[in-house]
Amino acid sequence: MKLLLIGGPKFVGYALIEAALARGHEVTTFNRGLTNRSLFPQLEKLHGDRDGGLAPLESRTWDAVLDTSGYVPRHVHDSAQLLAGAADRYVFVSSISYYADYREPRAETDPPEPLGDKPDDRLLADYSNYGALKALCEQEAERAFGDRAILVRPGLIVGPHDPTDRFTYWPRRAERGGPILAPPDQPVQMVDVRDLADWMIRLAEDGGSGPYNATSPPRAITFDSMLEACGAADAVRVTEKFLAEQ
Repeated sequence: MKLLLIGGPKFVGYALIEAALARGHEVTTFNRGLTNRSLFPQLEKLHGDRDGGLAPLESRTWDAVLDTSGYVPRHVHDSAQLLAGAADRYVFVSSISYYADYREPRAETDPPEPLGDKPDDRLLADYSNYGALKALCEQEAERAFGDRAILVRPGLIVGPHDPTDRFTYWPRRAERGGPILAPPDQPVQMVDVRDLADWMIRLAEDGGSGPYNATSPPRAITFDSMLEACGAADAVRVTEKFLAEQ
């Protein structure tokens, strides 16, 4: 397949490129050229801006689009409308934050987070409109591609090149040794970026359609089992109330 990646080779994008190349596909990237420019020199690299700078994508065709950088519905609207006649599939990386309440396992048909009075043209510094924006972005992808849109809703993504340190803190902290401050044991969910990327490429290959939750099975992992896997031997348990207060 000929694949277009909208976004840079950073974390999810990096894993998608590796997965696509491993499966024999051709990859073109489209981004501003600001992140990891020297990586993957064998790829065709188009430079532009999804905010008003999509001209390099005109008059081109691909088998599938992989959109890893859609956070504002207007941007997804512009790219999806432009590419609707130029690609067979549009794979959009959304989020489990799509749901109004994801403290319990959710089916893909459950309601999204409402935007309320928050802006729809920018991501707020506190991320409080993140889930609602992702839901609106999904709508734009579906509006342009219909049942040719693949909407992937990952939970916490972990693995190589993770820039957030949300998971990698724990194995690094365990390696240092000594007592580790830890919350009460409770279920946690995550997905390895390499598994996620390989699965997304296969979804594009197989002609997937619609929304898919993408995280580990409910209650398959707990905080304690994660700490054990990280090699943490001395967890000091505190309450969630204490953590919130501190």
